[in-house]
Amino acid sequence: MKMSESVTLDHEDRAEIYDYVEQHGTVPKTEVITGTLDQRRALTHHVAILKRDGYLEETDDGELRISLETGEEESFSTDEDVEFTIRPARQDDLAGIVGAIRQVTEGMTYVVAESVADELDHENVLLRHNELESRMFFVATVEDSEAGGDSESSSGVGPRDEVVGWAHLHAPELEKLSHTAELTVGVLDGYRSRGIGSHLLERALEWADENGYEKLYQSVPSSNEQAIEFFEDRGWKVEAVRENHYKLGEEYIDEVMMGLVLS
Repeated sequence: MKMSESVTLDHEDRAEIYDYVEQHGTVPKTEVITGTLDQRRALTHHVAILKRDGYLEETDDGELRISLETGEEESFSTDEDVEFTIRPARQDDLAGIVGAIRQVTEGMTYVVAESVADELDHENVLLRHNELESRMFFVATVEDSEAGGDSESSSGVGPRDEVVGWAHLHAPELEKLSHTAELTVGVLDGYRSRGIGSHLLERALEWADENGYEKLYQSVPSSNEQAIEFFEDRGWKVEAVRENHYKLGEEYIDEVMMGLVLS
């Protein structure tokens, strides 16, 4: 399913169920299946079809959430014996992603990413796939040392993960821009220079290419020289510079607009 293609359902009740879950991120199944006995039977049937057709998935706790194309988890280890996993994000990762973005952007060096965190905080929904906008996240995680190896995540999928980096793709639902997506990538300071950012970027690029996107773009303040160098080393081009576009504290900073054409 291409992220920029709106979900269209041919049954009004199924569309309403999907929209409700999409708006709330994770919803108890009992909150969706309500009403008289006949109404509950009909809603149960619609939920079953949405699950069968890959629109919704149900957790072990009986909660419904949007099921987007995900892909595999990939595990890596570094020379410093740091083991991390790159995988598609889940709704359960929302708080971890917001926390990671907040830490990375606290020095006011990644304004677009900061706005992503603000939006997530406001909506409390990680993934979007509707007629207005779509977004997809990949995360880099390490096992949470405080949780312990036997702890289970809220989704029942194994030890609790700590989000140490993210890649975010945002695509507005406008026909003239449907071939493009905006990218943000970030890694916590203590986990940089270990290849995590490169793996996140590679995973995001692979996904974008497989789903038909032709160009990715992003903007960073000119003061974030490390990020600009990171992307230039990987083929990104500076397409424009808007002078004094950001006001960080009392200082005016240029905006560096970068792009990458996918093969």
